[in-house]
Amino acid sequence: MSGSKTNQKGYIVVTSCKNEEKNIRNLIQSMVEQTIRPRVWVIVDDGSTDDTPNIIKEAKEKYEWIQSIRLNNENEIRDIGLHLSSVMMTAFNFATEYCKKKGIDYAYVGNIDGDMIIEREFFEKLMNEFEKDPELGIAGSGTQYIKGDRIIQPEGNEEEPSGGNMLIRRECFEECKDVISSAPSWDSVLKAKARLKGWKTRRFEYVKAIETREPLVTFEGYWKGYIQHGEGSYMINLNPIHVLIKTMRYLCKKPYYIGIAYLLGYLKGAIRGEKIEDEEIRKYFWNKWKKYL
Repeated sequence: MSGSKTNQKGYIVVTSCKNEEKNIRNLIQSMVEQTIRPRVWVIVDDGSTDDTPNIIKEAKEKYEWIQSIRLNNENEIRDIGLHLSSVMMTAFNFATEYCKKKGIDYAYVGNIDGDMIIEREFFEKLMNEFEKDPELGIAGSGTQYIKGDRIIQPEGNEEEPSGGNMLIRRECFEECKDVISSAPSWDSVLKAKARLKGWKTRRFEYVKAIETREPLVTFEGYWKGYIQHGEGSYMINLNPIHVLIKTMRYLCKKPYYIGIAYLLGYLKGAIRGEKIEDEEIRKYFWNKWKKYL
């Protein structure tokens, strides 16, 4: 990493969070300690009812590069569905408009979840990967997560950066951003659109990030999280073969009922019948099971 900082291009980051008083301080500290700080970091408070707004306010007053907005969603249930996709699009729009208004230049756009803890060189390492490969559109880490008193390192495809922390080349973001609010799995459709437009997406395991909650687990627990995951799988047009394979894999993991929840969610989505409008992305996910195998 030595000697590269002065040549690095700037980046901006957004974070969506709700009721993260137990985690957001750790993320703020991680961002403050970055070897290359973002030019702008926008934190969106999605209607928190705990001390999260005060923690964000303190950080914003201390660091001029931290900005925030608060949404009045106290009565809404936060999930990984269309609501979160809409919140993320709001965050990205606010960040880019703020930069335009203030004349702030940047080469990369990033997102990071409110329950993340990242290493000091997290964004520097990712930007170095972009500098090496002009075709790289989206990059992220192989995120670990905390379960009980253990840190779990899940298996991952090198082409699938974690949705909880990604850095996106600005040109790639501007080409693909219109799909963000169109489906429950905003990060999945964004990565799909990037690949369809010829960009590479990469997961770099040596870049370290820890998520303090297990993936797909909502505040309501495993059942709710995997129901929503199944609904999202139908909406992006995941092939039933792919869904059955994933269901069988989930049935082999504890708690075993997550496979049932996932399948019920998919069937619930099928009854509703709503799918993403982007035909190119529907075709992409319909055929993805072949690569998944």
